[in-house]
Amino acid sequence: MNEQKALLSRIMTCDFILTETALFLDTHPDCADALAFYKKHLEMRKNAAEEYARKFGMLQHHDYSGQNTWQWTEGPWPWEYEEV
Repeated sequence: MNEQKALLSRIMTCDFILTETALFLDTHPDCADALAFYKKHLEMRKNAAEEYARKFGMLQHHDYSGQNTWQWTEGPWPWEYEEV
């Protein structure tokens, strides 16, 4: 698995974990362990997304980091990577 695909996989895994944990927290808002778990994976997702954007370009338009040009449309898109 190449680095780009591995980072995308890590981001998608964190997204899944965050969604499921948020659903649990909706019904168990006082669960400190679930909230700590959510915070841990939110930070992991943030770090992975920042690394991906730094190395391969933005995943989402709100990943814009202040360049002088709008790079959102510069390819390839995340799903257009080539298998190695």
